[in-house]
Amino acid sequence: MSNLREMKCIPCSGEVPPLDIVLKRKLKDEIHLEWKFTHNETRLRRELKLSNFSEALELANLIGALAEEEWHHPELVIGFGHLDIEIWTHKIDNLVESDFIFASKVDQIIEKVNFVK
Repeated sequence: MSNLREMKCIPCSGEVPPLDIVLKRKLKDEIHLEWKFTHNETRLRRELKLSNFSEALELANLIGALAEEEWHHPELVIGFGHLDIEIWTHKIDNLVESDFIFASKVDQIIEKVNFVK
């Protein structure tokens, strides 16, 4: 298992090629099982169930702070009792290693808050 949580996201200039499918699947095995591939395996998505809107908002704010720190920004959808997270590298519309690094760090935040159902 790699140390994704200890790595830093690298801002994409648009010149980085997407990961091949074999490496995508290998890296996916290193993040939480609830992450799923979407959009023909070009994005990662995790749907969280929470008790209320306040928890979803608090978690979204923590993920937002991480996004600013790592300079890697996910799509977040907040609603009553849920938070949906979608990650990909927008400049190439696909996945690179930084997307898996970010997902791993999101997993760490989720573990710490301890209110995900």
